Amino acid sequence: MTELEQARFRAAREKALQRTKGAQGIGTLSEKTLHAALKAYYEPDDESREVALGGFVADIVGEAGILEIQTRGFERLRGKLEAFLEAARVTVVYPVAVERQLRWIDPETGAVSPPRGSTKKGVPFDVLPELYRIRPLFLHPNFRLRLALLALTDYKYLDGYGKQRKIRATRGERVPEALLGEIDCACPADYACLLPETLASPFTAVQLAKAVHRPAAQARIGINVLCALCGLERAGSAGRAYLYRRLL
Repeated sequence: MTELEQARFRAAREKALQRTKGAQGIGTLSEKTLHAALKAYYEPDDESREVALGGFVADIVGEAGILEIQTRGFERLRGKLEAFLEAARVTVVYPVAVERQLRWIDPETGAVSPPRGSTKKGVPFDVLPELYRIRPLFLHPNFRLRLALLALTDYKYLDGYGKQRKIRATRGERVPEALLGEIDCACPADYACLLPETLASPFTAVQLAKAVHRPAAQARIGINVLCALCGLERAGSAGRAYLYRRLL
């Protein structure tokens, strides 16, 4: 990221924090600050945000088409995409917390713990199981994907179970700290780059799961998506497991 882009993101982040009251916004289960910051970064003009279109409200409408920011749950996009893709190019922005820290909020006093590093970090591969939820819409020629690689602070409330009240604790805001980079996917070769560079080809679903540190079931879903995008093909088997190789 350039210095100018980083400065723009910091300004968007501060604007979002002022609007949502950030981590202290008690009673929120959605990533309001994260969504607001990305929306302000990608479109500074208020009039181009939250635009009514085709019976839905688009996050951003501009010269490059429609931009939708989706932090999770791509199935919620299905109705919008079915309407929007027939009208214009649609870019779905998906944030990935490649650097993550965790802070705890005491709901009784409002005290916030110092930040601690978290091992639960995102990887670009994580978007593939989400894309599976909107099949076959991601194959539409007007569909584009953008990954926003973020440093992020995850706030949780000490209202769960156990001695430390952390088990099944309520998630508060996810506050972006910095935009570290972007990955744009517009063709099969771009999607193939979501696989780890260290993953040898051919590979099995289990080998992919180990490389991305995700369950094998998620790895299989990701393989399904990449095969649909013509980024992978089946290449025989190893024992009872299928082998897959990159096409691009």
